[in-house]
Amino acid sequence: MSGAWDVVVVGAGSAGLPSALSLAERGLKVLVLDELAAAGQGQHKAAIGGVRATFSDPAKILLCKESLRVFSSWSEVYGDDVGWKRGGYCFPVFGEATEKSLREILPLQKGAGLDIDWVGPDDICRLVPGIVTEGLRGGTFSPGDGQASPLQFAVACERAARSKGVEFRYREPVTAFERSGDRVTAVVTPKGRYPTEKVVLAAGAHARQVGTLLGLELPVTPDAHEAGITGPVAPFLDPLVVDLRPGPEGRTANFYFGQNREGQILFCYTPKELFVGEDREATSEFLPIVARRLVSLIPRLRHLLVRRTWRGLYPMTPDGMIIVDAVCEAPGVYLAVGLCGHGFMLGPGLGRCIASLVVDGRPTIPPEAFATVSFYRDFRQGQQETLT
Repeated sequence: MSGAWDVVVVGAGSAGLPSALSLAERGLKVLVLDELAAAGQGQHKAAIGGVRATFSDPAKILLCKESLRVFSSWSEVYGDDVGWKRGGYCFPVFGEATEKSLREILPLQKGAGLDIDWVGPDDICRLVPGIVTEGLRGGTFSPGDGQASPLQFAVACERAARSKGVEFRYREPVTAFERSGDRVTAVVTPKGRYPTEKVVLAAGAHARQVGTLLGLELPVTPDAHEAGITGPVAPFLDPLVVDLRPGPEGRTANFYFGQNREGQILFCYTPKELFVGEDREATSEFLPIVARRLVSLIPRLRHLLVRRTWRGLYPMTPDGMIIVDAVCEAPGVYLAVGLCGHGFMLGPGLGRCIASLVVDGRPTIPPEAFATVSFYRDFRQGQQETLT
């Protein structure tokens, strides 16, 4: 035991790692606790690595713009390679309704400083070689977006945090919080008691369970999404592609894929009927469905060799928006939960925001944008468009 910590971060994943680093860079003494054996071993490692600011709400746009700045400059600032590839994000469009929807949000996206525009069919064919042309109307393209490696980033972010004095303790699930009145005074695990007056909850899919230890009802429910990766092929695809067409088999919604720097294609889709819960076993239905979906868009990919598939959890909120806030009922407790499958791309920007909340008492984004991610918003307003 090394005395009291300024902040204890619960969770060493997509939100917890960059939050710990940002807090340490602000001069705080930080301890990170995680129930698993190493950094990024929860849902973080299940991400396919897309990093974009191409959203339909200002809060995510602004947070992810900061993430893009961090990812793209990581090697120069911290010295590690995180697999960064700036290839943009491309949303090909085949239907009138989808075109109308994407064009309507362009002013909002540009107003938030996002570099994005509508491009014609010829440009889409250049960006996505081999894409089917029948019915192709064009699409949106945001060149500043990109991809990074979740596995490399977890190692690099932990290393950078340790260099700033952050301490990590693994295989230590939080079992209790000691309090004096409303305020936390210590975090308890089976291995120890860690005195602190400030806690950042970044517990991913287990946010609800950890929240109950503080008497908080965090509206976070995980559901499973499946992904896969192929063997390497010659580089041909720069952007990460999001196909918004309904799947021909009627069981998928959005489908997205990209080629990393090693030439491998990573892919994932959003099922129409959600797999609610924490079952992460791979399904037999995923690969046949996703293969048909991929080949229906780019027929030349029919000979790809799939190396493996896996499932990860999206910690979802009722309205599809993230929760980032200071807790009024427990002063000194901060939330970075319910990231809705976007934790990896939000992480660095979210970490800076959490550090600003803790140290300065204010977020890094404007009040009107911050209100949409508040723990105290009305979650009954309905599902928001998140451009998965």
